[in-house]
Amino acid sequence: MVNSYLTTIALVERLHRQCLEVVKAELDRHGVRDLSNVQAMILFNIGADELTIGELTQRGYYLGSNVSYNVKKMVENGYLIQERSRHDRRAQNVRLSDKALAVRAKMQTMYDRHISSLGTEISPLEQSNKQLLKLERFWNSQIGFVARSEEAA
Repeated sequence: MVNSYLTTIALVERLHRQCLEVVKAELDRHGVRDLSNVQAMILFNIGADELTIGELTQRGYYLGSNVSYNVKKMVENGYLIQERSRHDRRAQNVRLSDKALAVRAKMQTMYDRHISSLGTEISPLEQSNKQLLKLERFWNSQIGFVARSEEAA
């Protein structure tokens, strides 16, 4: 049981890094040199939405990196359009530029190619996703547990 839990943690971390390497290879194949793999994943996850920096962080689109730095670089390189919120002048909203939408389309094509290559292997992934979501809910509950434990100390 302990070994399975630790193996899952190691696999999740390793798979995340490998996924980023696949994205980097795809960016290189298309000659995209001014965007990191992490930034490309952020763009992909933003999609058609218009979000604040805080929402990017809450949704986990930053993938463990410094979201403010990545947003700044993507604005500088023309991938994100950053504007003050109409509703809260203190907040900055970001959305994809046409340049970013083109990269996102290339990533979607890559993902579609991967799904097609996997074929019937997708069904077991759906079961894995259910288990990983349970693990995510468990970890989220533990974060609250740790915070409550520290308050009691």
